[in-house]
Amino acid sequence: MSNPKAPNSAPAPFSTKANEHRSLQTVAIICVTFMMGACGMAYEYTLSKIASDILGNSVQQWAIVIAVMLFCMGLGAEIQRHISDKRLIDIFVYSQILLALLGGFGSLLMLHVFSAYPSHFALTQYLLISSIGILIGFEIPLLSRINEQFSTDVKSNLARILKMDYMGALIGAMLWVFLLFRYFTMVQTGLILALTTLFTALVLLISFRSQASYHARLYAGIGLVGILIGVGFTFGDDWTQTAEQRLYRDRIIFSETSKYQHIVLTESHAGVISCFINGHLQFNSHDEHIYHEHLVHPAMQIATRRDKVLILGGGDGLALREVLKYDDVESVTLVDLDPMMTDLARNNVHFKRLNHGSLSSTRVTATENQAFLDTGEAKISITKATDFDAESTDTVATISVLNVDASAFVAQAPGKFDVIIIDFPDPNSVELAKLYSQHFYGFIRQKLSADGVFVQQSTSPYHAKEAFLCIGRTLHSGGLTAVPFHDNVPSFGEWGWWIGGRDTFYSETKLKHALSDTPNLTRHTKYLTSELTRASLHFGKNQLETDQQSVNTITNPCIYNYYLEAWKGSQSTL
Repeated sequence: MSNPKAPNSAPAPFSTKANEHRSLQTVAIICVTFMMGACGMAYEYTLSKIASDILGNSVQQWAIVIAVMLFCMGLGAEIQRHISDKRLIDIFVYSQILLALLGGFGSLLMLHVFSAYPSHFALTQYLLISSIGILIGFEIPLLSRINEQFSTDVKSNLARILKMDYMGALIGAMLWVFLLFRYFTMVQTGLILALTTLFTALVLLISFRSQASYHARLYAGIGLVGILIGVGFTFGDDWTQTAEQRLYRDRIIFSETSKYQHIVLTESHAGVISCFINGHLQFNSHDEHIYHEHLVHPAMQIATRRDKVLILGGGDGLALREVLKYDDVESVTLVDLDPMMTDLARNNVHFKRLNHGSLSSTRVTATENQAFLDTGEAKISITKATDFDAESTDTVATISVLNVDASAFVAQAPGKFDVIIIDFPDPNSVELAKLYSQHFYGFIRQKLSADGVFVQQSTSPYHAKEAFLCIGRTLHSGGLTAVPFHDNVPSFGEWGWWIGGRDTFYSETKLKHALSDTPNLTRHTKYLTSELTRASLHFGKNQLETDQQSVNTITNPCIYNYYLEAWKGSQSTL
């Protein structure tokens, strides 16, 4: 007798298999959503970083790029409404392929357009970030529609998709900050993100292949873009160097991006070395001695004592070179944020030739959390350079080099200094502007001995007059007395410094008198003389007059606005 239940028992294995398949599809959607959230955030950061590296003004670039991308993501969410339910998988995969192509090669595209066709850069930049924003905007709505076949409950569907997207965004941000930004260039980062994007497309295509209309085309598209990304990894450095070389007049001999900045060295046919940080000239070997002699020697000459010297910035070792010409210096503490710069100063043949090996024998302690830590110290022997017509004698000083944030150092470090030399880059970003603030100068006052002397490099009193004068006002507001001086540095043009000390010890009259009576500098300098020091205190008629009264603070970085307005439209590289 036949079993009446037999016909109904056969489909059971098929049902179980179907359920397993649907479970795998659900897992695929969750994983894809997570990875897309991570990539989307990382794409935003990468495009913001490359824009700020090229154009400067990092806060503005990050704000604008992310805002435009968010707006375009909304446009992408609106556009996807017109996509048929029958083509969801195809459109999603195509959008991911295009996103991988644009995101992977976007940084290279922006760099090449800026170097070859600068007038078209803004158009290219915003077309690129708008396109990427629209493609990212497709992702969540399309995945939510795909996920509807597993969860018709709108609340559960949205909760699942958005939860994984936001979690992915957090992880993507952390990976970008602590891994990609630290160990890879922005071009390499874009290509890594592109590979991840392609992988998400492949995972979804394999999981939902029965719902895709054009399998061969989709697989071919993924494969083709994958090959292009491989080519990008192979030749990306060469392409980047070609684009970057167009931005500089002389041959690039070194180009690296550290955790903090992009450093480029160029060499002319005559052997002149120039150093650029984020596209801004830092020094030219032909005339850097003019700048550094003004930066160091007036302060060292008028200081009552020179036992303990602090150099803030100056990771190239050039200011240290000048300081170590004084036999009575017992210790020097050099604080520079970037280990790459101090490593170059210690090991690069061009830097060592220029700084006379001032950092070659020191032990550098790098800190990753930016907190002040005690550094190792090393005694080094400095032989006076014969091109200064000095006796070939040895002087021993204790040199401490710290790779920490200068503001953290002056706030936390114990002890006081007889001379403080401040050699920061110009305030061309909000981050640098804090190092010219009233708050910072208050700490400088605390670190000075009662009769100590400081000097501050202060950009151009001619080209950036308001920024120059703002530094002076801010120094005074921080409890310091300061007077300005200036000279022509051929590579920079008219350049200026402020020099002074505590307002309880120095008056402007006392400072000017001390500077006017500096002894003969011939033994220590290649360019600077006592007569030039006296002359540098004099400015042209009305050159120091202004209607502005603002001082630079952390909450109101007005010096950055003054600086930006002064140098607007100027070329950042030569």
